[in-house]
Amino acid sequence: MKPISAKGTLGMNLGAKMIAAGNSGAKIVRLVAVKKAKAKKGKQTAAKIADWVKVSVRKGIPDMKGKVFDAVVVRQKKPYRRLNGERIAFGDNAVAILKDEKGNPKATQIKGPIAREVLERWPQVAKIASIVV
Repeated sequence: MKPISAKGTLGMNLGAKMIAAGNSGAKIVRLVAVKKAKAKKGKQTAAKIADWVKVSVRKGIPDMKGKVFDAVVVRQKKPYRRLNGERIAFGDNAVAILKDEKGNPKATQIKGPIAREVLERWPQVAKIASIVV
């Protein structure tokens, strides 16, 4: 995976409930796993901005409920630091659900802002976003 230009702070533990930002049919999702994450032995992984994660749909359309999808973290409440010194924090934790392994989003539009770090790592997701911060 391509590196991001920020010092990402781990903001979401496994089991965290997040908003699905796109119009894919899911409303609330739960973090199940963090793909390609490295952790010490015995330590649980956590997700940060622009990470590739596995999520389980908790609320949404009936045929999506309970299913597991790949997703990208597009917003996080925990502040993280960019290389120019500014700190960024959003009002909620949100993900964009992916359709395939290549990073193509399942949704056709993403509601709300997404982080610039997502644009660097996942350009297809940023293309359908309403605003990039």
